[in-house]
Amino acid sequence: MTAIACGALALFGISSATPMQNARAQSSSGFESYLQQVRQKALQQGVRAQTLDQVLPGLTYNPRVVALDQSQPGGSPNSAIPPFAPYQRRHITSQRIANGKAAYRRLIAKLVDVERETGVPGPIIMAIYGKETNYGSYMGDFDIPRSLATLAYEGRRRSLFEPELLAVLQLIDKGVPQSALKGSWAGAMGMPQFLPSVYLRLAKDGSGDGYADIWNNEHDAVASIANYFVNSGWRRGEPWGIAVKVPSSLDRDAVASKIMPTRCPRVFGRHSQWKTMAEWRALGVVPATGKILEDDVMATLLEPDGAGSTAYLLTGNYRVILDYNCSNFYGLAVGLLADEIRS
Repeated sequence: MTAIACGALALFGISSATPMQNARAQSSSGFESYLQQVRQKALQQGVRAQTLDQVLPGLTYNPRVVALDQSQPGGSPNSAIPPFAPYQRRHITSQRIANGKAAYRRLIAKLVDVERETGVPGPIIMAIYGKETNYGSYMGDFDIPRSLATLAYEGRRRSLFEPELLAVLQLIDKGVPQSALKGSWAGAMGMPQFLPSVYLRLAKDGSGDGYADIWNNEHDAVASIANYFVNSGWRRGEPWGIAVKVPSSLDRDAVASKIMPTRCPRVFGRHSQWKTMAEWRALGVVPATGKILEDDVMATLLEPDGAGSTAYLLTGNYRVILDYNCSNFYGLAVGLLADEIRS
């Protein structure tokens, strides 16, 4: 464009910026205004002005995290649920099992102490560690305050992301270095992939240095995962579940749950009524391996690949795993990976 043309556009008040540039300028202006609202809320929650003056002016809008959020599959409530077996093959590989066994051996002394204190078995902790970050090998490199500020401002899921933004400001105010706050685009951090609000509630110093460094210290990560499970109601000494064989004669309608779940309905809606192991055995449902549940243990039946395939009797501790990630595929993968690590 010539200098004369540019001057004419300026004379008539017409911007020569592209639509993309205009959109970015608008986003930047709105973003800064939104951060002033966040500042007021953070001050009301007790975050020091000095901390906010240090953090907020340096945050910029990140369109990449918005694109990633908007590209997440929603999943229709009526869409078919895929089979579990392909997922199992992809997520419980020989390499992941081998890495889990190696991590278990490396951390065995700490895991023994944590299990003695909390009742959460070391293999379960290692399975979470393996599922979340492949034993710390990938934790994400997104700037957490920037990502959360962007996602909260964008607004589609502000009710989720604004509290996490306020939590990360509290976290910095309490002394966690801002430079350490790296993680996933959606705000999950460190080896256990805790959101900031979860870190504030449940992160635990497992090394005795006074700081729960879930990014760099495996002892802290292990202790924090165990503390999460204790907070969710883990029952000491109870297995997560067992693989079982279901007879073709089982009346599935008779054992179907009559409760309509309000939380994660596509997950809990697939679970049967709760019965004791003795009651399941009387119905012909028997362990598929040498692993058993005691007669008085309550369990629910899940057939992730339908009738005729491997099924599982799941205990209350399986529900604790689902508190970490409300997905039957995730829960089963954690339980089965833990069994492999233990063997």
